[in-house]
Amino acid sequence: MSDADFKADPSIYTAVDPAAPVDAEAERPVGGIAAGLAGAEQASFVAPRPLRADVWRRFRKNRLAMAGLIFLGLLVLVAIFAPWIAPYGFDERSAGAFREGPSMDHWFGTDTIGLDVFSRVVYGARISLKVGFVATIMAVIIGLVLGAIAGFTGGRTDNLIMRFTDIFLAIPYIILAIAVATIFGQSVNSVILVLGLTGWLGICRIVRASFLALSRLEYVEAARALGFGKTRIIFRHMLPNALQPIIVYATIGIGSIILAEAALSFLGVGPVFPTPAWGLMVSEAKSTLAVAPHMLFFPGMAIFLTVLSFVFIGDGLRDALDPKLK
Repeated sequence: MSDADFKADPSIYTAVDPAAPVDAEAERPVGGIAAGLAGAEQASFVAPRPLRADVWRRFRKNRLAMAGLIFLGLLVLVAIFAPWIAPYGFDERSAGAFREGPSMDHWFGTDTIGLDVFSRVVYGARISLKVGFVATIMAVIIGLVLGAIAGFTGGRTDNLIMRFTDIFLAIPYIILAIAVATIFGQSVNSVILVLGLTGWLGICRIVRASFLALSRLEYVEAARALGFGKTRIIFRHMLPNALQPIIVYATIGIGSIILAEAALSFLGVGPVFPTPAWGLMVSEAKSTLAVAPHMLFFPGMAIFLTVLSFVFIGDGLRDALDPKLK
């Protein structure tokens, strides 16, 4: 509209009095927006659920994982209270009770020299759990340090650590076990040393792969740009985001180490008699399988159930820690 039109008919514009009252209905937001704002003001704040609670909720839904956790809890209690649970000492012989089957006096029977199989299985839980947990902790520490250095640093350092890992992969752990047993003697500690020194290879590769992927992310680049030290970046910014595969692998790895300890004991390079190692008990029973199968069955079942429980727990943790699952 031109100025000429306004001059011809100034009534087309309506003057607005600043002092006039404002129409509340006209100023009210449109219905949907008003309702949304009112609902937002009246809605109660719901705090986000903690991550650990969410992981535990998903873990509980896995029945096999819960069964493995319950069995492991009972096994730990058996190992702790072994002197009060076992009716006999692990090296206490019963006169005249040689290769007897299960009975009220000997729940799992006796072996060739009158030792109570149930008592030895109970005490053997201590050895298997000790080897499994201590060797796994040792392997995780070695693998975590080397894998983090390789993945974070890259270049020649990464290549050197990976070639060192390849050399260890080519060495059968049975040969290393024989060498350690020759130097330090056959004992539980020798088995822990061997399995700890050979169990870090898989963890090292997992940590390296995780750190290689994380080192390219923006928040790591930002931490570097801000001048943070390598130690701070690794342990405060990268390691927490790489823990998921480490936890899962280590949990399943405990079962693998227990199985490896049984294999070493069976082959005669682990603890020696009268140490109540499950693998050693299986080795002692192989020559009497036809006449005394209970000597093989009960320690064999102890190994089987223990390893299986760790596998179930590891699978449950993998599913519970997966952020893609709800």
